Amino acid sequence: MTLEVMGVLNITPDSFSDGGLFTEKSAAIAQAEQLIADGATILDVGGESTRPGAVRVSIQEEIARVVPVIEAIKGLGVAMSVDTMNSDTAQAAVAAGATIINDVSGGRNDPAIFKVAAETDSTLIISHWRGHSDQMDSLNQYQSIGKEVAMELQTQVQLALAAGVTKVIIDPGLGFAKDVDQNWQLLEELGELQKLGFPILIGASRKRFIAARLSEPDTLDARDRATAQLMHDLLEKYELWGIRVHNVKALGLRQN
Repeated sequence: MTLEVMGVLNITPDSFSDGGLFTEKSAAIAQAEQLIADGATILDVGGESTRPGAVRVSIQEEIARVVPVIEAIKGLGVAMSVDTMNSDTAQAAVAAGATIINDVSGGRNDPAIFKVAAETDSTLIISHWRGHSDQMDSLNQYQSIGKEVAMELQTQVQLALAAGVTKVIIDPGLGFAKDVDQNWQLLEELGELQKLGFPILIGASRKRFIAARLSEPDTLDARDRATAQLMHDLLEKYELWGIRVHNVKALGLRQN
């Protein structure tokens, strides 16, 4: 299976590591081109930050952020993904050229997103999620994290399949309702998710649990190096559908 490399393109003023850098369309296009040059096979365009404590934005604002960018970059030769938990945004993004809906809430925020994915024949990425950014840190009670995450993902997958979705990817939702140790434990127990039989996406890039175990000062470069090392380690142990990162170049996929 060919590994998909999803490059993060945040069209937001408040994302935790790159907020405000790509809100201008010209800057977003330049970043998209750089991500592709570095080896990205998918561009994941998001208009709402999901960092801890992030303030929700209106759906109208989210659409206004992502649709012009998707329209501008859809001809660059790679697949377009929209990072949204709102069905209206997903619908608008797919109409603009996206073929993948990356819902970090796994359909729990807006179950109508299942219908959108089904009716547009889009790939749906279902992440493990228990609540919005302003409350997720208090929702991290687990007895057996691998089994519980797999079980909760299975529930959402079944809802998607029942709605007619035919292409499903699952994501363990690293950083969402999980503390530092729980994130690392979940990666140790990723085999529980593999048992579900669906392709797996890992999105660990620059997250707090990586920063917590750095052996050097906490900088974006340090987080990118640690993310890259983690991805290589995981790929030696598991067959993954894809990885989602901010810095594709740091993965070392391209030598030129």
